[in-house]
Amino acid sequence: MDYLDLAPIRAVRGTIKLPGSKSISNRILLLAALAHGETRIHDLLASDDTEVMLAALRKLGIECVDEGAQTLRVRGAGGKFPVKQAELFLGNAGTAIRPITAALTITGGEYYLSGVPRMHERPIGDLVDSLVQLGADIEYRGERGFPPFAIHAAQIHTDRTIKVRGNVSSQFLTALLMALPLTGAEITVMVDGELVSKPYVDMTLNMMRRFGVEVGRDGWSAFTVPAGSGYQSPGDIQVEGDASSASYFLAAGAVSGLTGGGPVRVEGVGRASIQGDVQFADALEAMGARIEMGANWIEAGAGEAAARARKLRAIDADFNHIPDAAMTIAVAALFADAASTLRGIGSWRVKESDRIGAMATELRKLGARVETGNDWLKITPPARIAPAVIDTYDDHRIAMCFALAALGGVTVRINDPGCVAKTFPEFFRVLAGISEH
Repeated sequence: MDYLDLAPIRAVRGTIKLPGSKSISNRILLLAALAHGETRIHDLLASDDTEVMLAALRKLGIECVDEGAQTLRVRGAGGKFPVKQAELFLGNAGTAIRPITAALTITGGEYYLSGVPRMHERPIGDLVDSLVQLGADIEYRGERGFPPFAIHAAQIHTDRTIKVRGNVSSQFLTALLMALPLTGAEITVMVDGELVSKPYVDMTLNMMRRFGVEVGRDGWSAFTVPAGSGYQSPGDIQVEGDASSASYFLAAGAVSGLTGGGPVRVEGVGRASIQGDVQFADALEAMGARIEMGANWIEAGAGEAAARARKLRAIDADFNHIPDAAMTIAVAALFADAASTLRGIGSWRVKESDRIGAMATELRKLGARVETGNDWLKITPPARIAPAVIDTYDDHRIAMCFALAALGGVTVRINDPGCVAKTFPEFFRVLAGISEH
């Protein structure tokens, strides 16, 4: 489908069950592949990004059996991939290419890794530089610092501390931490500069702990993998619902509540979640939403003051810790009573698209006045949202968050709606299921 026209949405209300978290799914898949024993993964996300990871693991000799009912059985290889020579296509999945790169470098072999054209524009140089400190032999086959590249067998040195830059992507640190237990040695990783997206690193540490590896840490500046580490299957493991995906429905519940709609409840994440993006609910509450939360659910509507004003409150906040969910705040800002500023979002520029530039362009189509900087975005809402044709830049999150503009009483055309298959193939069907026109 080239485009999807969303008719004006009068109200949303209801309950939805979230798909599994992409970030948790791909971490669990790799850890299960590297562990001793078999792992049954329940509620695994079915999406382009997880399919890319699964295809790569199968090509590397890992047995992955679909048992139905969103359950996958993975037979771990005990720390070494059986296949020592392969070409791997990783699409545009940062959660796949980065940790697989580190794991293949540590375990040894001859590999060629590539992706879609946008992946070849997304930096990986900071991770490669850190691996080179261990003795890695990685050869760029395009522009230096970016995929595609070849990994050559090399002697890995474990008698040293390594450094990794933290201010571009937390996935570089995550990749190192997940791979270093395969050395069996004690290795410390020092973070150079301010670490972005800290909750994602917490998620990584939590997943590693479930597979039997406890990483020592000194705040956010140093992480030590102990000697003798190795992954052991937990047997059965559950994937939480995706907290980033929850943001669209929670924001819809809050916006719809301004005109008598809502609430919307999402099931699969809540107070017990290990995902940082549940903190999106705090930001939405700061904008005037009414938030209720249980261990495994969150519900959003409009607070009394916002409902009376028929506007959300403008927000000025740092979103370094939840950059993906912050995109939803940018669209919710269209319904605010004044200009909102999102800060600390420099990592947007190296995601599936240059999200600062893309979001600014598309918000302007809806009538907003938008100012941008290296790591910030300021949105002044229009007096009335304008109908628009939204370009999505092959970026699933742009397609999903701009669907909320239809709550402004206008028709919104979403170009290339199929890009949501990266993380949430059923997004538009689920949205339609709670929408009233």
